[in-house]
Amino acid sequence: MQKAFKAALCALPVCLAMALFLISPARYIGSVRQGISLWAVNVLPAVFPFLFLTSVLTETRAFAGFSRRLSPAAKLFRVSGAGGSVAILAAVSGYPVGARMTAGLKLPRGELFRTAALSSTSGPVFLVGTVGSAMFGRPAYGWLLLLCHFLAVWTVCFFLRIGAPKPSSLPLPRGERGDMTSAVLSVLCVGGSIALFSAFGQMLSDLLPLGETGGTVLRGLVEMTTGCGLAAGYAPSLALPLCAFFVTFGGACVLFQQLLFLAPAGVKPLPFLAVKFVQGMLAGALCLGLCYALGL
Repeated sequence: MQKAFKAALCALPVCLAMALFLISPARYIGSVRQGISLWAVNVLPAVFPFLFLTSVLTETRAFAGFSRRLSPAAKLFRVSGAGGSVAILAAVSGYPVGARMTAGLKLPRGELFRTAALSSTSGPVFLVGTVGSAMFGRPAYGWLLLLCHFLAVWTVCFFLRIGAPKPSSLPLPRGERGDMTSAVLSVLCVGGSIALFSAFGQMLSDLLPLGETGGTVLRGLVEMTTGCGLAAGYAPSLALPLCAFFVTFGGACVLFQQLLFLAPAGVKPLPFLAVKFVQGMLAGALCLGLCYALGL
């Protein structure tokens, strides 16, 4: 009986989304179209090359050598040199490259989790180029968000090292071959999730009229890019902390993209979501303090 109730409870939001789509198909088809456009214009050109190139890079001797050299610094977070290398590449590339690369490493479960948390980051292309320059018209705002984003991620990951054993010494790539096909499939999964969650965010806004600010927070929790775009119309003292939280937490869309890679590799979803939420809250708090200090 309890299993049947849980199954029905899980099916309820799916059935509700289907009903809303049938009631107002034009409205939600438009939301899906906006999500596809967002993916094609802003995400695909930045993410696809990195998905392909990083998957190839992890199989080279140069990556193995760099991982060994980085190992002493990576131990600060109780991750291996390979984990530190993945975190650096993720910091340059942005979501969801770090999750895909982390899933390709042979690591103990605890170290895999810490590596996933450390490499779950956005990148300068999105924060400075898209959010700072395109949305706010101020690249400096993008750099401020980037600083708060990485400080929050690194601070939380530093505390995750407490009680953790020493990192493994010889992490090796896990069998998947870096090629064009796997990169294409990965970026299509990203595009599909953006399109779907764009529609889901619109549905939630229609069902829960929370006002302008509440609606912005709701949309940002579902899809971070949409949330940042809506927040850009507010005063910087409110907009920037909101964006710092959205981008660092990731929103349901980015979290879903990451867990597509991480969950099959052994990363437990609920602890990962908890870590991302704490990172997001810390990023928002840091940004709020800096906005106050800078008089924004």
